[in-house]
Amino acid sequence: MPEIIRFNPNKQHYGTTTLITGYALCSSLLAVINKFAITKFNYPALLTALQCLTSSFGVWVLAKFNLLHHDPFKFSIAKKFFPAAIVFYLAIFANTNLLRHANVETSIVFRSLTPLLVAVTDTAFRKQPYPAKLTFVSLFIILGGAVGYVVTDKGFTLVAYLWAFVYSMTITVEMVYVKHMVMNLGLNTWGFVFYNNLLSLMIAPFFWVLSGECGELFSSVSGGWDRLEPVAFVAVCLSCLFGLLISFFGFAARKAISATAFTVTGVVNKFLTVLINSVTEPKPTPPVREHDMTESGILIWPIDSIDKHY
Repeated sequence: MPEIIRFNPNKQHYGTTTLITGYALCSSLLAVINKFAITKFNYPALLTALQCLTSSFGVWVLAKFNLLHHDPFKFSIAKKFFPAAIVFYLAIFANTNLLRHANVETSIVFRSLTPLLVAVTDTAFRKQPYPAKLTFVSLFIILGGAVGYVVTDKGFTLVAYLWAFVYSMTITVEMVYVKHMVMNLGLNTWGFVFYNNLLSLMIAPFFWVLSGECGELFSSVSGGWDRLEPVAFVAVCLSCLFGLLISFFGFAARKAISATAFTVTGVVNKFLTVLINSVTEPKPTPPVREHDMTESGILIWPIDSIDKHY
């Protein structure tokens, strides 16, 4: 049996560009995959739990085959990380429900608000320096574009925008708090993936009951399971696989760059999401879209901000 390779948890073994690229690709693809999966498998809480199960169990299995090393489970560490896992699960659960009630573009617009919120929160609670002036200008352009999108959104529904608000708030807290955990808890990247997904999996049953999804699932099963068609099975499997990949690249990138820059990366890569979504789900687009200003702001941001927040 080959000797296991041990990694220093505080040392980054991949280049920052590689980590950001990996995270951006996974994030942009996962948004479309999750939307497709939730369309074919309309159980967002169960889908989130399956993603967490795949990631935690996958890390455990790969470690057993000496293909990676993760920090062993310790109750003292789990107790410290548990609040971060709760916030993480809330953000994923809110995003999945947002995709259930709205289109991908709406999800992207509200995600584009988070860099401004994260920049302010990171400065207030982690005493990080304020972004540069041009960065703030780009952030407010994004804000203006998002407001314009909401005002002119013909597909507006109260439920969708309530989930969008919950998602924006939880992802902001998650970005800042998990960054604090990553920099202070001392786990390696796979250790964070293991703890985060295992603890989130423990939280999942509570949300099944709270959301009423548990009853829907039992009704579907008792009435004859006809929901998991082959295409749905493939979509769920892809969602779980990319959930594992984004967990790794996400935690690795958090170690390499600031919370604000990490949030920006998650917004910028959504251009690829829009491109993929427009190809896979073609639809007529008006000459002037309401969220053009949002996209302009996102374009201005990386020129001035990402390199200043490493």
